[in-house]
Amino acid sequence: MDRGTERGTPPGRAAGNGTAARVPLAVVVVDRGGLVSHWSSGARRLFGAAKEQAIGRAALDLLPVSGALPEGDEITPYGAYAAYDGLGHDLGSSIDGRQNYPAAGRARLTVPADEPGEARIPHSRTEFPASDGRRRKDVLWWAYPLVGPGPERLLVLAADAERLRPAPADDSGPAEAFERIAPGFALHTDFPGADELARRLPEILPSMSVDDGARIVAQVLELGYPVLEFSQSERVPITPDWGVARRTERKARRERAAQAAAQGLPLPEDAAEDDRDDLEYAAVRERLEFLNEVSGRIGTSLDLARTVIEVSRAVVPRFTDVAGTYLREQVVAGEGFPDGVPDTTTLWHRVALEHTDEPGRWDDVVPVGEAMPFPAHTPFFQCMTSGEPVLVPRISGELGHAIAAQFEKRDIRPLITGRSMLVVPLKARNVVLGFMVLLRHPERPEFNDMDRVTGAELAARAGLVLDNARMYTYQESVAETLQDSMLPHIPPRMAGCDIATRYLPGTLLGRVGGDWFDSVKLPGARTALVVGDVMGHGLNSAAMMGQLRTAVQTMAALDLPPAQLLRNLDDLAQRLGDTYLATCLYAVYDPIAGELHLANAGHIPPVLVRAEDGRSELLDLPTGAPIGVGGVPFEAVRVPVRPGDRIVMCTDGLVEVRGEDIGVGLATLCESAAHPAASMDDACDTIIRALNLRGGRRDDVALLMVRLTGIAPEDVAEWRLALAPAEAGRARTAVREQLRAWGLDPLADSAELMVSELVTNAVRHAHGRHVQLRLVRGDTLLCEVEDDDHTLPTLLNAGPDTESGRGLRVVSTLAREWGASRTGAGKTVWFELSSRRG
Repeated sequence: MDRGTERGTPPGRAAGNGTAARVPLAVVVVDRGGLVSHWSSGARRLFGAAKEQAIGRAALDLLPVSGALPEGDEITPYGAYAAYDGLGHDLGSSIDGRQNYPAAGRARLTVPADEPGEARIPHSRTEFPASDGRRRKDVLWWAYPLVGPGPERLLVLAADAERLRPAPADDSGPAEAFERIAPGFALHTDFPGADELARRLPEILPSMSVDDGARIVAQVLELGYPVLEFSQSERVPITPDWGVARRTERKARRERAAQAAAQGLPLPEDAAEDDRDDLEYAAVRERLEFLNEVSGRIGTSLDLARTVIEVSRAVVPRFTDVAGTYLREQVVAGEGFPDGVPDTTTLWHRVALEHTDEPGRWDDVVPVGEAMPFPAHTPFFQCMTSGEPVLVPRISGELGHAIAAQFEKRDIRPLITGRSMLVVPLKARNVVLGFMVLLRHPERPEFNDMDRVTGAELAARAGLVLDNARMYTYQESVAETLQDSMLPHIPPRMAGCDIATRYLPGTLLGRVGGDWFDSVKLPGARTALVVGDVMGHGLNSAAMMGQLRTAVQTMAALDLPPAQLLRNLDDLAQRLGDTYLATCLYAVYDPIAGELHLANAGHIPPVLVRAEDGRSELLDLPTGAPIGVGGVPFEAVRVPVRPGDRIVMCTDGLVEVRGEDIGVGLATLCESAAHPAASMDDACDTIIRALNLRGGRRDDVALLMVRLTGIAPEDVAEWRLALAPAEAGRARTAVREQLRAWGLDPLADSAELMVSELVTNAVRHAHGRHVQLRLVRGDTLLCEVEDDDHTLPTLLNAGPDTESGRGLRVVSTLAREWGASRTGAGKTVWFELSSRRG
């Protein structure tokens, strides 16, 4: 559409070759009530009604709704044009809402002999004088249904067919001048102003950018039929009644046709065949273009759910009016490749449903997410067992009843009876993953054999995309399951501390990684805290992480000092191979002594937040080399802490962003860690949000935050016992009195009995001068007996005549937990009782 033409500039070809001939375009918008809501000046010139007269009137009273011209009334040299009715029945069907897909056609319009304000057009073969002095003209129209929340329902474009007609053969720029046409403009063969046309397209469609305009112009020049882009994502090509045959051959045939018409001779046979060939060729080109476009719109993601939606939306409304997608249960569940041929027991999940009916019409009857089998007599079963498309030209009442029987009390017959149906399989590697059910409205042309071929090709491409998404989903599920199984489930509270953790997977390029965290209960109410990071990503890194985490747990249970533990872990990594390196931060918190004992192997330092003034700091630790380097010593430091202090340990994925100094991330970590929070979980979330705001994170993240609550001196009681059998009685008395003082009388009997057994064993096997007994009150009651013998006790099956071995059996039966570990001076045997027992 040209702005100059709208203002009255005479349309037609400009003088000279290489100049664009501009054709005025009528633009009309019809609302959902069938009334005109927009009427352009081009519509006034073409249809003869002023804007004030047209707005608010019924569109059926103003627009040509008769469809194509009758074949007998044809006098133009283009025999097939008048009989061809585009993609729809007539314009009236689009206006009154009976069809809701793009359509195009040709209609006869009777107008006054002299229309005021219109640039006069010489009478021609498309204008026919009427007996009452009026004249008739041919009009080409395009109708585009509009979707969205607004009141607009239909966009109608129309143009005078005469102005789209080729110039006479003896002109200087013959039929080539209008060889390629799009709604609103025509181009010469040697048109030099494609850039100018692309620049002016945003004036026609204001939401379009110049880049989009250039792309559409290139498409028009390539394909030879119009493309109207009415949104940023949906393109609707319409093939009206001209073709795209080879230009030199078509030019010669049309010249012969024009000469025959001028001499009153019959139309040459090759010209009529040319028109039919043009239409067939255009249809094939449009289907190929449709398949290419769909291929470009699906598979933009490896997410299975998104891919399913893309496939369904790609075919509605252009190819079909309803599209339902069903997938096998194994595919939806993210399991392995489905085995065997489907049968009547196979469950099919409805994963997507797109349609052009009024909103909600299908939702209650066929909801997305429902799973059902299909019996052998249905077209769906035939499709999924044969792997071939099944075409049902019209769903009869009998077939509709048979299909509806699968939906129990829901009557689906009104939705499907009388519609044309095409069922296409979604296959990959000769296995049916699912199928699509495509339905067309009764007033729309039935699916035919060409549609069957198109649908099969569409399904083949969609099946490959879905299989890629399925495989990715399956592999991702396996990897995440492996990693989740390796990450510990840490209790939120341990002796003298509260713990909160977070794990964030990496981006799609490295979703599975080697980051981990852990906590281990140690003797003396202590807790080991560890955070590590295996360098690299993928299943191998996750597997290596699992091995190292298990090794740390084992060595921590042996109560090895932090530096010695990292030394042993480095030796183990060397034995496992030199392929992987890992960083690790290991800390032991003693809530009674109020200190942290830390060692570092190439890891980022932890943040300590002081409860007294809220100040946060990065602890200055000897960095050490990563685990796996080998032959490097590790050092440990002790840091005093107070109740209420917090320590934050994390992996570098949280603070490191590509292209940015890691110091910036560490500073942000310190600042966010000091931010007050209502709970430990809120504190973790605050840190994650603060660090993620910078963007660019690719690695996975492990975060461990511990609030060091400590254990007060009044909750600890200790006794030194001599190596004498009578000390067992003293121990029982001391324990009973202390539990009474703590208000734990219900635990006294069990605690006395177990303390007596442990002290008796310690006195019997110790070599020094005394044993140590300690009670610690917390969420549980902890009892520890320490001696200088390094031999750990073993739980035995004591027979009826056996004199020893029953003591540990009593402890194992009565205690909530119990254990034994070596210490530097010997060993510690301990047990726990629930302090809430009563």
